[in-house]
Amino acid sequence: MRLKAPSRAPLLHFVDIYGRRVDIGGSGRRTLLCFFRDAACPFCNFRIYELTNHHPALSALGLDIVAVFTSTPEAVQRFVARKPRPFSVIADPSSNAHETYGIERSLWRKLKGIVTRVPTLIKGLRIVGLAGLNTTNLMPADFLIDEDGNIVEAYYGGDAGDRIPLERVELFLARGMLARAGVKPAQADVHS
Repeated sequence: MRLKAPSRAPLLHFVDIYGRRVDIGGSGRRTLLCFFRDAACPFCNFRIYELTNHHPALSALGLDIVAVFTSTPEAVQRFVARKPRPFSVIADPSSNAHETYGIERSLWRKLKGIVTRVPTLIKGLRIVGLAGLNTTNLMPADFLIDEDGNIVEAYYGGDAGDRIPLERVELFLARGMLARAGVKPAQADVHS
């Protein structure tokens, strides 16, 4: 079942592929929690590439990024982590975290992404090769979680390549900075 915002983020405790402990829900920092299907997925790998490129700016604004794959740790190492990532990458081969957050399966939406997002598919296939054509039907999902462990936005992808726009992530961070500065949303809207 899909999670909705605002609500408490279900608590998750992991060790990422780099051996670091990762806690979701109440870590004291703003978090972008990204759910991916297989580590060989071309759409997933292209998004990891985007997040890696935008990480310095997002991190400077106080964002932690956590990427969770249904693949084994070995597959995640082979496809995603061959280039060290500046954020936490987690293997969830049992899909427990995916189930906790209501990640959906859909062959139709997977095919829709393949047909409608050809340029992104091709870019992703350049990263992972033809192994990327044999992936599961899990759909992507992204969650913006505030420092108190509340889901501010739950974004369930409409197709295999649909991710939360980075502009919405930046807006989430900007609102957090304004809140920490004591500026109320109404005041921020008047001065923007």
